[in-house]
Amino acid sequence: MPVEVSPQVVVRRARAEVAEYMFDPAHDLEWTGGITASRPAQPGALRTGAQVERTAKFLGRSFTYRYVVTADEPGRMVELAVERPFPMTIRYELADHPDGTLVTIHATGEPGWFFRWATPLLRRRVHGSISADLERLRARLERDG
Repeated sequence: MPVEVSPQVVVRRARAEVAEYMFDPAHDLEWTGGITASRPAQPGALRTGAQVERTAKFLGRSFTYRYVVTADEPGRMVELAVERPFPMTIRYELADHPDGTLVTIHATGEPGWFFRWATPLLRRRVHGSISADLERLRARLERDG
């Protein structure tokens, strides 16, 4: 049973401004909860092939993982492949909205044997975590705008 969630939020800022902030891992610690470090292999916006190493806490465990950008459309979308805490594809999508920018984060993954028994709980936790991230992103960009 896969974990699949797609929380979204409207940010009252232009899509280009949201993309510039959200797609630059230098800002990860400002809006992404649960991570304690973010180390991009190269500075600047995420592009296909880019890698970022993060240290995070999830379900009471601390671990380091790396994500790789598997696809990008500048100003519109970035797709990431993540292996921990279980293999997932994370897709940041931005779309114009009458009130600013519609930001959606799609997360899809298959928990391994260790997490499989907890898939319903994981789905709720991943959805809640991403929703909280989006609210931090919205608050940060609207406050600083």
